[in-house]
Amino acid sequence: MTTKATPRVIVLRAPGTNCEEETAAAWELAGGRAETWHVGRLLEEPHALDLFQILTLPGGFSYGDDLGAGRILATHLARGLGDALRRFHDRGGLILGICNGFQVLVRCGLLPGGDAPCPATLAHNDSGRFEARWVTLLPQPGLSPFVSFDEPIDLPIAHGEGRFLTADPSALEALDAAGQIVLKYGDATGKPTQEYPANPNGSSLAAAGVCDPTGRIFGLMPHPERFVSPLHHPRWTRLGEALGPEGHGLKVFRGALAALRA
Repeated sequence: MTTKATPRVIVLRAPGTNCEEETAAAWELAGGRAETWHVGRLLEEPHALDLFQILTLPGGFSYGDDLGAGRILATHLARGLGDALRRFHDRGGLILGICNGFQVLVRCGLLPGGDAPCPATLAHNDSGRFEARWVTLLPQPGLSPFVSFDEPIDLPIAHGEGRFLTADPSALEALDAAGQIVLKYGDATGKPTQEYPANPNGSSLAAAGVCDPTGRIFGLMPHPERFVSPLHHPRWTRLGEALGPEGHGLKVFRGALAALRA
């Protein structure tokens, strides 16, 4: 029997996703109880979502990104699980999208979210190529339980379409003013940056992670599940104890679980 102290997490996989096992392991390490489900199973049993407190869409290349990154999975969610997702969110459930999962959340309309339409997308990187590197992220805590920390963190990125854009540039400014851009790419001086490679895709306002107005739906392009141990950092031998006892990515998972237990 699940208790408040042990939130249940569903990690949704589809053909082409490739980070579901690492993501489930990260939730378990943070103190959750994770299960990996194929999207087809959930489409057949949408009410099963009521058994969980957290829904996670992991990274990878769902359906091969054949019609654009995340587009096919986003269509499945919007058409087959729209009511279940609204019910899940309304009762306080948390939704996390990582990399391809972030692309899915944007393309099915769950992000940026809110009552006023704010068309957004994740476009091709300014570099014109797939980027795989480590980046520094600056948090803006206060709105989302996924970002409850205030110190910069390092995480790896691996994507070809990660440039967050809104149809109306002023809408992006409004999102920032509302605190919905909760993670930004940072430079060596600790400031948000548009400069490559610290900003690996050219996202306006250095946006790396965005939440909806409630803070309970959160998407980010970096991969927190790939840095849950200090040994995962490429400079762990040089940074040593400065990295802390665990990988920075666990902060994202621990924050969400702590909010549910509060």
